[in-house]
Amino acid sequence: MSRVGKNPVLIPSGVECHINSGILTAKGKLGQLEMPISQEVLVKLDDGKVHVTPLSNAKFSRMMWGTTQRLVRNLIGGVSEGFTKKLEINGVGYRAAVQGNQLQLQLGYSHDVIIDIPADITVKCEKPTAISITGANRQRVGQFSAVIRDHRRPEPYKGKGIKYENEFILRKEGKKK
Repeated sequence: MSRVGKNPVLIPSGVECHINSGILTAKGKLGQLEMPISQEVLVKLDDGKVHVTPLSNAKFSRMMWGTTQRLVRNLIGGVSEGFTKKLEINGVGYRAAVQGNQLQLQLGYSHDVIIDIPADITVKCEKPTAISITGANRQRVGQFSAVIRDHRRPEPYKGKGIKYENEFILRKEGKKK
């Protein structure tokens, strides 16, 4: 039995949910998101909660039970509160700036790295070495922060590069004389 899937998802006030032809739609203060529902599970809306139950006892159906519950929770949490990822930039001369709908990164290359910011994501640079990525869709926020991080991953000797705020970089010892 899924420990995750059996818990209902609470719908906070200010969020509307509808199920139409296998698509769950949530609308809140941060926008509207929708997701397709798997054929292996049954999703029901009743008295401010979303219940997910498997349609059979097959392995795939039980796997989709917990997965669907988490996807529904992320969908409802995204339109009500949103998701945030924070990145830190370490290195001499490394910095970031938002210019219009583009993120400009100076990462030690001979050129600046310019990344277009998607319309559904908000990027802020409080400091030149801190990037905050916010949006309603958890997958899109995580994917965009991973794209930024891939331009200069943190290296293990000096720790230079772009890392997540709570990420620990395992440091290596350098050359010995």
